[in-house]
Amino acid sequence: MGSEQKVAIITGASQGIGAGLVRAYRDRNYRVVANSRSIKAGGDPDILAVGGDIADPAVAERVVATGLERFGRVDTLINNAGIFLAKPFTDYSGDDFAAVLATNLAGFFHISQHAVTAMLKQGGGHIVNITTSLADQPIAGVPSVLASLSKGGLNAAVKSLAIEYAAKGIRVNAVSPGVVKTPMHAAETHDFLAKLHPVGRMGEIGDIVEAVLYLEGAGFVTGEILHVDGGQNAGHW
Repeated sequence: MGSEQKVAIITGASQGIGAGLVRAYRDRNYRVVANSRSIKAGGDPDILAVGGDIADPAVAERVVATGLERFGRVDTLINNAGIFLAKPFTDYSGDDFAAVLATNLAGFFHISQHAVTAMLKQGGGHIVNITTSLADQPIAGVPSVLASLSKGGLNAAVKSLAIEYAAKGIRVNAVSPGVVKTPMHAAETHDFLAKLHPVGRMGEIGDIVEAVLYLEGAGFVTGEILHVDGGQNAGHW
């Protein structure tokens, strides 16, 4: 793959975990293609902002094509964009179902196809999906069927793709967080959310960023679902 400056595509990049990942990859001298609905261009010429809903196949194609046009390669794709709706199962509407599957599944599927196509031409690459430990270990009082349906599907896809492309030099992994302290969660909910983790605190953005960076450098790791969840996946507590 040569010694050119590497390029990472990050979805859901305007705030929270996504914004933290953009900073971390730039700190490691990657060029970054950053996508979200509300992304705005900044002053860094090595960050290419591509706005739009990643669930739209045309947006997914544009993110990869624009990145290739500007930077010439795609080394890493981080599928971070996601929706979480906590409702009792029978309260989910058809619109809820469509919105979650569009972002969480279509938002992964279309851009990953384009990224893998580019990676195959280069001779390798890396995909990381950001999922949730609720897909493996549901928590009483936190209804999460749509999260489990969509993010659990991504976990399964990680293993399938890891095997499909192992011999082609493309690794595929996931980071499976607990509840992370981001703008998604109001401050008044933090005490309650902290108690959902055996270690007694919410995750920090840096916890997830460090896990992604570990996977980035772990050349012998593929098909891994890395739980970064304060012990949630270990069992009941």
